[in-house]
Amino acid sequence: MIRPLTQGDRATILRLLRDTDMFTEAEIAVAEEQLDIVLNQPGQKDYDIVVIMDDDVVVHDGGGRVAGYLSWGPTPLTEGTYDMYWMAVAPDKQGRGYGKRLVGWLEERVRSEKGRLVVIETSSLPKYNPTREFYLGLGYKETARIPDFYKPGDARVIYIKYLNQE
Repeated sequence: MIRPLTQGDRATILRLLRDTDMFTEAEIAVAEEQLDIVLNQPGQKDYDIVVIMDDDVVVHDGGGRVAGYLSWGPTPLTEGTYDMYWMAVAPDKQGRGYGKRLVGWLEERVRSEKGRLVVIETSSLPKYNPTREFYLGLGYKETARIPDFYKPGDARVIYIKYLNQE
């Protein structure tokens, strides 16, 4: 099940981000800021966050454990372009389709809003090789690399996918 972010998810997502061992503390601080914007400014239109629940854990009230999350929003000053800002899946849940389901959910949501383009960016560091292969496997195309963007030797890699073009 994919559902909107709740206050109770905040600590779980921050722990999940640390557990992946993919993000620096500075990056996690940015993700935390975005979580707080979504949770504390319900009228804002810049970001939205959803969580995907663990298929294997269901508690008596129908709840479960967060297996991953995704943040996204419309790209300012564009028509029909959306950014995927963050996505992370708990290390023990990776490789089980949660990330694919989150991206599929995002694409359907963007289509339903008459969006036409999803943009994703990531790092060129070797530890992100599986991430980049994941996006390529979902039909995203690498369209740009900005050398030394994040720091010397770490390029910004940009992927895009056009939607509603059937």
